[in-house]
Amino acid sequence: QVQMAESGGGEVHAGGSLRLSCKVSGLRFDEYAMGWFRQAPGKEREGVAAINRTGVDTHYAYAFKGRFTISRDNAQNTLYLQMDSLKPEDTALYYCAASSYLTLADYLYAYWGQGTQVTVSS
Repeated sequence: QVQMAESGGGEVHAGGSLRLSCKVSGLRFDEYAMGWFRQAPGKEREGVAAINRTGVDTHYAYAFKGRFTISRDNAQNTLYLQMDSLKPEDTALYYCAASSYLTLADYLYAYWGQGTQVTVSS
């Protein structure tokens, strides 16, 4: 059974930082590209960043370049998202997901976590 458990969310003031983690079990972590997505209330889910199987290649949605950093530790089966310079509009439920492709197209992701809430206050 595939399990993907996000953690690290919470409440932070604007300008602050958070580091999200996603611990994965039940699949060969190093055989999947991984991604972070988010969904704010009343909005569609959007892709944030993706990383290939080895961690060498990454892809970011334009809005997050320079502020967010995706990384992975294949030895620990864990995906990370370092979020800096957070803004109130970054408030959302953040999900990790696994795909066979390095992409931000959510329909290409086969496995999803339950999400971790990030709230940024002004």
